[in-house]
Amino acid sequence: MSRIGNQSIAIPGGVKVSINDRDVTVESGDKRLSITHRPEVTVRVDDESNSIIVERSDDQRVSKAMHGLTRALIANMVEGVTKGFLKELDINGVGWGAQVKGMKVELNLGYADTRVVNILPGVTVEVSGTRIKVSGIDKQKVGQIAAQIRSHRPPEPYNAKGIKYVDEQIQRKVGKAFAVGGA
Repeated sequence: MSRIGNQSIAIPGGVKVSINDRDVTVESGDKRLSITHRPEVTVRVDDESNSIIVERSDDQRVSKAMHGLTRALIANMVEGVTKGFLKELDINGVGWGAQVKGMKVELNLGYADTRVVNILPGVTVEVSGTRIKVSGIDKQKVGQIAAQIRSHRPPEPYNAKGIKYVDEQIQRKVGKAFAVGGA
């Protein structure tokens, strides 16, 4: 039994939800997201409680999985058009940095060449010093760009150099211990 799928999604003020067959569209002002859900589930808007309800047709394994997934995706769409999503990254390394040029992020991370990450439409990237802010209304795109930036130099546990999320804790390791005296 899907516990997430059984929860209804409250529709905040100013958000318009339209359902056409299997297409669900969420709009707020000029922000708009849409998704086509799987046939194992049905989505409807309850006007009484002003919420979105996701239901499944049977108790098969795939139906249960799609029930929770569809509800989570629609909830992320509602949150995206109202608040948006933000991922912040820190660059730790001497002489390392990043800059935004058009729809690309150029990363100088101690390699001989400059690493480039393409920015997807609907996502904005800001660089200030060693802090990179990735924001947008689509949670998947924001997370994807942040993960691509981080993948070019993930943090390493010995010197704590690399690109890490702001809220990420790096588990530090002790380096080699050299014995004093000889054997």
